[in-house]
Amino acid sequence: MAATIPADLHFMRVDTVGSFLRPAPLKEMFIRYNQCQASGEELLEAQDEAICQVIASQEAHHLPVITDGEFRRRNFMESFADVAGFDLWKSRTSALAQPQSAGREDSEPSGGRGRDPIHATRRSVSERLRLRSNRPLAEYRFAQSLTTTPVKVTLIGPDRVSQRFAPEESRAIYTNSDEFLADVVAIERQMVSELAQAGCQYIQVDEPGYTAYVDPHSLAEMRARGEDPVATIERSIQADNAVIAAAPGVMFGIHLCRGNRQSYWHREGAYDAIAERLFNGLNHRRFLLEYDTERAGGFEPLRFVPKDKIVVLGLITTKTGRMETVDGLKRRIEEATHYIPLAQLALSPQCGFASEMEGNLLSEDDQWRKLDVMLETAAQVWG
Repeated sequence: MAATIPADLHFMRVDTVGSFLRPAPLKEMFIRYNQCQASGEELLEAQDEAICQVIASQEAHHLPVITDGEFRRRNFMESFADVAGFDLWKSRTSALAQPQSAGREDSEPSGGRGRDPIHATRRSVSERLRLRSNRPLAEYRFAQSLTTTPVKVTLIGPDRVSQRFAPEESRAIYTNSDEFLADVVAIERQMVSELAQAGCQYIQVDEPGYTAYVDPHSLAEMRARGEDPVATIERSIQADNAVIAAAPGVMFGIHLCRGNRQSYWHREGAYDAIAERLFNGLNHRRFLLEYDTERAGGFEPLRFVPKDKIVVLGLITTKTGRMETVDGLKRRIEEATHYIPLAQLALSPQCGFASEMEGNLLSEDDQWRKLDVMLETAAQVWG
């Protein structure tokens, strides 16, 4: 581990994945803004107020690292939104115009497996990519000004951005996907370098695309498009490592999940097929892994994790209001220690509580109760 990375961050025994449920007034303001009924200044004021509140709540619950809840974003991918030439949101109508039913807390989300949004929403480019403004940097500066607790920033990974690129429609600008990915990496290197210079010590890279390599349906789609999954995953690992190399003094985590939009999932499959290559190939220090359902498989792949890395077990579901128990979580952690030492483990929810603005199907009270269960479990397991 790099000497400049604080040990208290590297060995944190609890973590969150980034997003929190947006309060109703903030969601309403986004709707009004999208309908041209509120100004940008009014939206900013509502965001500021909500971020102040969610940071105060995290402090009150004694979380060791804090996020801004991703309250300035419509979607977890919007860290890349202020990039010229590539519009992640073109032709997209927000579901905020038709809010989900309040108070719905199904034991299992209706519909179960949702649509994988990636390959249905590929985008062409209008010019070579260039960074207009570093949105995560602005998010970090505001959040860190409100607290003395370290603030974690979440950043969509280059693999996920690349998956949304339509190379056939963009050949006048980029001759191939590799050329496009190189520009994505360059932009994200600038982002993380500027975050490091501003004092950010912990950046989480969100890379849900890696679970495509264990999901039979996703693998079949890749091959149907003429892609080689082995070559593609190698390219993705190299891109992720190139991004984080721009900020050697920052602790980087990487989060893998199987879909989290409004409590739906869109991929399944155990980590076994990719574990050895990912855990040894990626240079991130913390692996935040979804483990809240049988869709993620068992803990056996954790035997491949190098000694200097931490696995954050995402055992607490954010998809429903079903409440975990301390004893149940302790049993799951003990099962994991059959394959990896307890000293290399930590605990978290499996994903964010609101990967998109609409949020998952549980209440704010459920959200905080789950984090209290997480904290109590960690106190009993690690002291």
